[in-house]
Parts: sequence; structure tokens; C-alpha cells
Amino acid sequence: MSHYAEAQFITSANAPGQFTADEGAEVAVAGRSNAGKSSAINVIVNRRQFARTSKTPGRTQLVNFFSLRDGMRLVDLPGYGFARVSDATREHWGELLSDYFRDRQSLKGLLLIVDIRRQLKDYDRQMMAFADEVDLPVHILLTKADKLKRGQASRALLEVRKEVAGRATVQLFSALSRDGENEAREVLERFLGGGK
Repeated sequence: MSHYAEAQFITSANAPGQFTADEGAEVAVAGRSNAGKSSAINVIVNRRQFARTSKTPGRTQLVNFFSLRDGMRLVDLPGYGFARVSDATREHWGELLSDYFRDRQSLKGLLLIVDIRRQLKDYDRQMMAFADEVDLPVHILLTKADKLKRGQASRALLEVRKEVAGRATVQLFSALSRDGENEAREVLERFLGGGK
């Protein structure tokens, strides 16, 4: 059973004027293409195909707003890296995300989805920089942890924690085995409640 039985898609936005009303509380989810962002969202919300998963990386090209319950939202941000898009589109995304982070008063936290085998890349650091500018708490999900042996996964976790040096919390996560599901959901709820 879903922890968010009333969860539903609200709208997609390609410009700040298309964002939903800036009220209540929302948590953004960001990640490079192919990091497993849609799968992570589906596990946390506990609804299959809630966020569309695709064999073609980079399908999330708009800012997608989902209602979790009254006044509480999850916002799926465009992911790129593997996505084959023009430089103009990338530039547009950069401006759109900059506006989103700078102007949204209802934004309470960022869940950053990172493939544990790739670790932090420039895109992830850019998302953290956006969050730092507005003093937004960040929680990193190191996804696909099931792809590594336990010792390797633990080492990767320590390396990322060392790199972020207290700027973000970090956990292991696997959409396949659902490891880390409860921890991720607890962080989401804490952010929605305004806790750091």
C-alpha cells in the first residue's frame, strides 16, 4: 500500500510562469540521466509507474510537480548527462533550475539521486551549489547500491560523505531491493515538515 494514497501528477513546467502556486511545502528530486531517479521516486512513494521510468535516459525534460497530499509536493527536476539535447536546451534548463531554486519559497529540501558507481559529477555539484545559495538541506541517495559488493558500497558511501563534508546527508539506496526505502521516506517527511 502506498504511503501517499492521494499522490497524483499536477503539471509540467517549461518556464517559471508555469510552476504551481508557491504555497505549502515541496521537496525537489534531482539526478543525472540514468541515475535511477524515477525508480527511486516510485519506491519512496510506493507507487509503480508514478514517475515514468524509461529505457532512454534523460526523458525528464520538464519540471514535473506531483501532489503527495494536501499542500505537500514532490518536484521531479530535469536530469541530464546522457540525455541527447542541444546546448540551447541545456542552457535553458540551467536558467530554469536557477530560477526555481532561487524563487521558490515553498521549497524545503533536495533529494539528490546519484549512481553509486559514478559518484558525484559536475551536474550533482551544480545542484548542490543551487541548494547552498538558498541554504536548502540536501540528502543524497546513492542508488543502485545492489550493483556493488557490500564493502565497495560502504567505501563509496564514505567517499561521498567525505566529499560533501557535512553539506549533505548521504545514504545507500536500491530501488531493486528497496534497501534504504524507509530512511529516504523519513528524510522526505522531515523536509516537508520544515526540519533540517
